Amino acid sequence: MMTVGRLFRAVLVLTIMSIAVGKAFAGPLDDAKAAGLVGEMADGYVGAVTDDASVQALISDVNAGRKAKYAEIAGKRGAPVEAVAAIAGKKLVERAGTGQFVMGSDGQWTKK
Repeated sequence: MMTVGRLFRAVLVLTIMSIAVGKAFAGPLDDAKAAGLVGEMADGYVGAVTDDASVQALISDVNAGRKAKYAEIAGKRGAPVEAVAAIAGKKLVERAGTGQFVMGSDGQWTKK
C-alpha cells in the first residue's frame, strides 16, 4: 500500500521528470495559457477554456505525455494513476500564474 510520504516523493519525482518532458510543450502551452485558451485542471491534465479547435492537438499531446509520466510513477510506487495525477494536478493548479485559468471543483473555469 502506498503511504502519503511515498506518494509525495513519487510526485516530487514526477515534477522533476515533467520539467524535462514539459520543455517540448512549454512554449506553445505557455502561449495557450497566456491567451486564455487552455487551463490547468485538478485531475492533473489541461483542458480547453474555450471552444477554440486550434488547441486540441496541443491539449492531446500534453495530456498524453502527462498520463504516461503519471502511469510510470504509479507503476513504480504501486499507486493508482488517478492518485498520482490528482496530486500533480493540485500542485499545477496552485502554481498557475496570475491571469491563467484553472478549473474549480464546481467544474467552472476561473481566472487566477
